[in-house]
Amino acid sequence: MSAGQGQANRTSWSLAAPALALLLIGSIGPLLIVLVYSFMTPGDYSGVQRPFTTQAWEQVFLTRDIFDDTLGWADAHMTIFWRSVKLSVLTAVITFLLGLPTAWFIATRPPDRRALWLFLITIPFWTNLLIRTIAINEIIRNEGLLNQVLLKLGVIGAPLQILYTDTAVLIGMAYVYLPMMVLPMYAAIDRFDTRLLEAAYDLFANRWQALWHVVLPVIRPGILAGSILVFVPSLGAYVTPRVLGGGKNMMIGNFIELQFGQGQNWPLGAALAVLLLIAVGLALTVYVRVLGGAGRADG
Repeated sequence: MSAGQGQANRTSWSLAAPALALLLIGSIGPLLIVLVYSFMTPGDYSGVQRPFTTQAWEQVFLTRDIFDDTLGWADAHMTIFWRSVKLSVLTAVITFLLGLPTAWFIATRPPDRRALWLFLITIPFWTNLLIRTIAINEIIRNEGLLNQVLLKLGVIGAPLQILYTDTAVLIGMAYVYLPMMVLPMYAAIDRFDTRLLEAAYDLFANRWQALWHVVLPVIRPGILAGSILVFVPSLGAYVTPRVLGGGKNMMIGNFIELQFGQGQNWPLGAALAVLLLIAVGLALTVYVRVLGGAGRADG
């Protein structure tokens, strides 16, 4: 019996070997290359060269004064990283505030109509991200639809300067990633037992108390999943900050591209990419721990 089971296991591993090899080469291989690049020296014109050094990692956090050669904190790098984290968190919060009522609305429709509403939510995914971002650009620019409407209504006397600000980047990312928040929360709300709300009202809970103490704890897995699906791509966003933020409001994804392009400092770009990967890994670890703790508490 054990010999037959061992043979079956060897057969399973043999069948899975090509897929595992492809996964290692296609996924882990490039990450290792980036990690190695982060410990090398910038090339004379581009690329990397020996010797191995930690200079790129020092440049991530520290900068050397060109006059007295003293070290100080790399404020520009920290500002870009902080802006990326701040805008990603705000994007997750805004999409949650917009996505919760949207998901609740869809989940409470008659079953034969929910598919239509879900279909409408997924329509933006049919369009290229760049095109969607340019559409937002056309709405919020100085001569765009938003300012024209506000001017005609007499709400403002001069166009609002929204484009090329953090606000523009936030609006664009909230629009782009909203469906990623709606879909997981819809899946959680769709399984919600409405009798729990009836019990809460029977115990004289108002709507806010029922929402805070009954609805949100039950649909927390959907909220966490949506938050991760929004936060992670927002943290590494490139197209939306580039189009809506301009050169002065770049995020870490744009800064990494700058090092591999005009900056010709591949080791620094690689170190920043590894740092971004670590930040994403920490976010996923927190998500798994919180979700696991919620599962044990429910059990």
